[in-house]
Amino acid sequence: MVEYQPDRGLDGAYGALAHPVRRALIGRLRSGDARVTDLAAPFDLSLNAVSKHVLALERAGLVRRTVVGREHWLALEPAPLREAAGWLEDYRTFWEQRLDSLESFLLQRRPARRRRPARPRGR
Repeated sequence: MVEYQPDRGLDGAYGALAHPVRRALIGRLRSGDARVTDLAAPFDLSLNAVSKHVLALERAGLVRRTVVGREHWLALEPAPLREAAGWLEDYRTFWEQRLDSLESFLLQRRPARRRRPARPRGR
């Protein structure tokens, strides 16, 4: 029997990404590894609050922490993001087909435009 782990997989990734601070942290880590203190700097939050957001990202497997002396370095782990993006991608065709059908329906129901007589220029 497989044990359900809510902090991992799609549930964990989407749950962790649900908060704007965590999305911003992930966005910053796209450009490379960073110390927790550097990640916290742009936020009007305590270091403790940012650390709690980092912990949520770690539990979801989106971030890997490495401790070097007193410094805690974080690195982005893209695999859960790829899984989440892949799950959404499976539904792209469905939504695109639905939107195409809606567009066709609306175009068919739109009344034909009447042509107005051209106005003389210069008046």
